Amino acid sequence: MKTETQDPPSSRPDVDDPAIEATYSESDALRKELAEQKDIHLRLAADFDNFKKRSRQEAEARAAAQKESFIVELLPVIDNLERALAAGASRNSAQFHQGVEMTSKQLQQLLRQHGVESEEIVGKLFDPHQHEALSQGHDPAQPDHAILQVIQRGYRKGTKIVRPAKVIVNDLTASKPARNGR
Repeated sequence: MKTETQDPPSSRPDVDDPAIEATYSESDALRKELAEQKDIHLRLAADFDNFKKRSRQEAEARAAAQKESFIVELLPVIDNLERALAAGASRNSAQFHQGVEMTSKQLQQLLRQHGVESEEIVGKLFDPHQHEALSQGHDPAQPDHAILQVIQRGYRKGTKIVRPAKVIVNDLTASKPARNGR
C-alpha cells in the first residue's frame, strides 16, 4: 500500500489563477507592513513615555537644586541674625543695631541677586497696580495722591509685582479739620 504525504493545510487555498495569487501576495505584504508599523508605533509610544518621565524627573531635580541653592545663600543671613540676637543679649544696642542692619542689607542683596527688587516710593504718586493703600493722610506740602509713608515694603521681579507696597496716601481733597474730628 502506498501512503501519500499530505502537506499541512495552508492559510490560502491552492490556486493556479495568477490574479488571485497576486491578491494573496499583496495581502500578505500588507499584513507584514501593518505588523511592522504596529511595532514602530509601540516603540515610539514607549520612547515618548520614557521621554516624559525623564523630562519630569529632570525638571523636579532642577527645581530641587534651585531651592537648595537659595537655602544655601540664605544660611549666612540666618547666621547674622543669630549673631545680632546674641549681641542684643549683651545689651550693647549699637552692636545689635549694626547686626540687624547688616542682615537687612544682606537679605536685600540676596533678593537682588535673584532679580527681586524694591524701590523707595515715598513722595511718588500712588499706583493701585503697584501699591496697596492702607489709609489716607493729609500733608499740604506733598501733592495729592502722593505716598506719605510705607508701612510694608513692596517687591517686584522685573515687571511682575511679587508683593505690593502697603502705604499711606496723601488726600488733599478732605479738609484737615474734618480728618481730625474738629
